[in-house]
Amino acid sequence: MRTRIAQSKRLVIKVGSALVTNDGAGLARDFIADCVRQISQLRQGGREVLLVSSGAIAAGMQRLGWSKRPHAMHDLQAAAAVGQMGLAQAYETTFAEFELKAAQVLLTHEDLADRSRYLNARSTLKALLSYGVVPIINENDTVVTDEIKFGDNDTLGALVANLVEADALVILTDQQGLYTADPRQDPSATLILEGGAEDRRYEAMAGGAGSGISKGGMITKIRAAQRAARSGAHTLIVSGREADSLLRAARGETIGTLLFATESPLTARKQWLADHLQLAGSVVLDTGAIDALKAGRSLLAVGVKNVVGDFERGAAVACRTSNGAEIARGLINYSSSETRRIAGHSTADIESLLGYINDDELIHRDNLVLI
Repeated sequence: MRTRIAQSKRLVIKVGSALVTNDGAGLARDFIADCVRQISQLRQGGREVLLVSSGAIAAGMQRLGWSKRPHAMHDLQAAAAVGQMGLAQAYETTFAEFELKAAQVLLTHEDLADRSRYLNARSTLKALLSYGVVPIINENDTVVTDEIKFGDNDTLGALVANLVEADALVILTDQQGLYTADPRQDPSATLILEGGAEDRRYEAMAGGAGSGISKGGMITKIRAAQRAARSGAHTLIVSGREADSLLRAARGETIGTLLFATESPLTARKQWLADHLQLAGSVVLDTGAIDALKAGRSLLAVGVKNVVGDFERGAAVACRTSNGAEIARGLINYSSSETRRIAGHSTADIESLLGYINDDELIHRDNLVLI
């Protein structure tokens, strides 16, 4: 099973506040340097890495002299604003020492709930990876409200893994992994080496909330693994204080707790498309486009005869025959008004018709499922 991590080409690595801030004492520059060193070696080995880093609020608390995490939203936002400066600077300096470029990406739940912004975020992250840049992602705590907060960066890590179709999510924490019980209270608790991410028994083993510094705890890591598994990503929960934990995991060593997905990324994503999306409209296809979809190819604008409904870029739409039968559904790369303008035209005509081009495909085959 550990070969699942060893064979992963795209990794999302999430590091917690306790590690990044020395349990709230201030930015843990030694840990940051060691983490970046390992990421550098992973990059040299040909892997793509995205880093989801907690620590802005905790770093801001330290700078402001606060010993306990505040509850008021404006206080959390103020701490994040203060702490994010130091956190970004620490990462930028350290990555530069290893001759790596890094980029700061701040997200809110709305960025991923809105389909157009979801596609924009994915395109940006994938572009950064193609340029050899390591995205450093955090929740935009300076602007979030209770309604749009991810709630913890474990969840954010899973959502990012889904967003970029990562092979694996590695959660670095201050624990060795998932135990059969809370080892701080039960000395007989044993480490769980691996299991299915969808196994609901693990939630009962996960214990309570995190420390006064962090928002989550082991329970959020279990739920993050469940989320990541929906797009086929495996999750490894491992101690960030264990020597070379990232490199050892990447070599397939038995370290931490592996919660594996049972479906491949494409299968899981298409299952999600088929079962869980409400449709915002539809496109009527000609026979050539229908045959192309059945052959596993993407939908191009040239195969569209008609557009029904009003929808935005990234909306879920049905692909229908002339008699109205739904043959597929997917996430469309152009709005309804844009689609009407390019329908029946070749890909080469899109830029001249719209003045720009978002994607060559109207619906990419990875974002499309036959019904």
